[in-house]
Amino acid sequence: MTNPYPLSEAPAPAPERPGGLLRPLLWLLLLVSAATNAALTTVVGNPWIGSAFGLVAALCAGALIVHRRRHR
Repeated sequence: MTNPYPLSEAPAPAPERPGGLLRPLLWLLLLVSAATNAALTTVVGNPWIGSAFGLVAALCAGALIVHRRRHR
């Protein structure tokens, strides 16, 4: 039986956010890949290298949108 008159109240644990570490990691990867895409597109003559980082940036943006819509 629980005590209806406790002497001290323990703080309630904070509710966990869904995908706690995933969203900041996706944002970091998006920013790094977009900056790398911009830098390599202007510096390197080979468009395939910059395009690979552009594809990673687009995939991160899509994953962020899906994560946002699922965890509103």
